[in-house]
Amino acid sequence: MGKEFSITPQTVPYVETKHRRICTPLPHPDSVPTLEKLRHFEPQSMRGMPPIVWDKALDIHIFDKYGNKWLDWSSGVLVTNAGHAAPEICKAMVDQINSGLIHNYVFPSEERAEAAELIASVSPEGLKKVFLLSTGSEATECAIKLSRSHGIKVGGKEKIGIIGFTRGFHGRTLASQQAGGMAGQKAWIVNEDPAILNAPFPDGYWTEDTSFDTFLKTIADKGLTGANIAGVIIESYQGVGPDFAPVEYIQKLRAWCDEHKVVLTFDEVQAGFGRTGKFWAFEHYGVTPDIICCGKGISSGMPLSAVIGRVEIMDQFPPGSMTSTHTGNPVCCAAAVANIKKLLDEDLTGNAARLGPILHERCKAIQNRHPHVVGNVTCAGLVAGLQIVLPGKKEPNHDLAHRIIELCYQRGLLLFAPVGAWGQTVKICPPLTVTEEALIEACDVLDSAVDDAVAGK
Repeated sequence: MGKEFSITPQTVPYVETKHRRICTPLPHPDSVPTLEKLRHFEPQSMRGMPPIVWDKALDIHIFDKYGNKWLDWSSGVLVTNAGHAAPEICKAMVDQINSGLIHNYVFPSEERAEAAELIASVSPEGLKKVFLLSTGSEATECAIKLSRSHGIKVGGKEKIGIIGFTRGFHGRTLASQQAGGMAGQKAWIVNEDPAILNAPFPDGYWTEDTSFDTFLKTIADKGLTGANIAGVIIESYQGVGPDFAPVEYIQKLRAWCDEHKVVLTFDEVQAGFGRTGKFWAFEHYGVTPDIICCGKGISSGMPLSAVIGRVEIMDQFPPGSMTSTHTGNPVCCAAAVANIKKLLDEDLTGNAARLGPILHERCKAIQNRHPHVVGNVTCAGLVAGLQIVLPGKKEPNHDLAHRIIELCYQRGLLLFAPVGAWGQTVKICPPLTVTEEALIEACDVLDSAVDDAVAGK
């Protein structure tokens, strides 16, 4: 996992369509100094994406300086739900900058009040307290803190356990990474908190047993009971797929949390704001969490996240004791307000719901042609994933996934590097503004890329 794309310019076939143009070697030779400069001054962990030096990103397209144009199937890692540089969002930010207020810490502002009110208005009944932050990791860390504090309040210092799930991802900070289930990413911690557990995520593929008994067994195996658990944090869909849990499982989880006074947090950082054809992905389960963590698609481009929750959970800390330097930055708030209004006014959630079946059908067709290497396909709205495996085995195949993405990039379709617990997933996530015509064109490119990669081309 973590294989780099070559930055040596390669001659690739010419492409010219309505949505794609590839007219130079890739990467363009004149962009190589920038790529080399980044390699010199940044840590190597920043490498790994297809080597395009972005010049512009507009709606569903990415451009370099040299005449090349890509259809975007990354949304800048599921951020630009309303499209790149949407005019309404750009205008809102420019107007805010020109107003003379671009930072105010946690001093009151009309901008933060408007953003909090709008976010609360699209949140479920009972979840109307909104804490604005900067990143998804910051939001999930906060949710873990709130859950554990609530556990101590209702059950004493024995009630501090936090349960996450295998193959889960909640960020790269200390508690968020422990609650996540990417074992290889936690090796640096060494002294892991013994009160943070991982239950098997019941995706039905990597974990075939999808019964709720697997959750209860995790707790019992540690010699614990519900009296020891403060919170459960789960992605509404796991980003490594997208992988959903069975509806019945989540409904039993909600009931178990209610029975034992456990805070249930849904991590919607990647899944929210219309991505799955529902405004919140947890709506697919028919339950409501106690806390929502969200970000990414909240602003379609600016660093903003939010923790949304019940009053008794959110109001545990006194004034001045739970803040953040850039909480509710005015420019980010302006972007979020314009973004959410665009999502609602243009029914971009509905667009995801309408196009989702087309995307799912096309991905399943790829699996049907190559069942020996496409082990699993999942899709909800405008997020999908192909789990690439070694021929005839249920073992991850990072190299083939990497090659599929490389061929797409060379043909004018941009995806980010393979994701998943083992880097095996070709992840598909266009902006929610994508048209059916553009989606079908992109699917045609993916078809040919998978066919050629499997054939060894």
